[in-house]
Amino acid sequence: MVNVKKGVLITCDPAMRQLLIHLDETRALGSKFVVKELDDTHIFVDREILPHLEQKIDALMDSLSPDQTDR
Repeated sequence: MVNVKKGVLITCDPAMRQLLIHLDETRALGSKFVVKELDDTHIFVDREILPHLEQKIDALMDSLSPDQTDR
């Protein structure tokens, strides 16, 4: 029997790949979403989780960058 899973190929640097793996292992988005770790810069994730993943990464990046209105 063939097992088919729809997903998205993400290309990123090794640090972001590690973050994605950490989010997957800790189930920070509610469930596991990594389908396959391909190499140091590519990871295949479940397509359904993509909007939630983008929101989580955007929130993280916003928290790491200084607020432009504080200048």
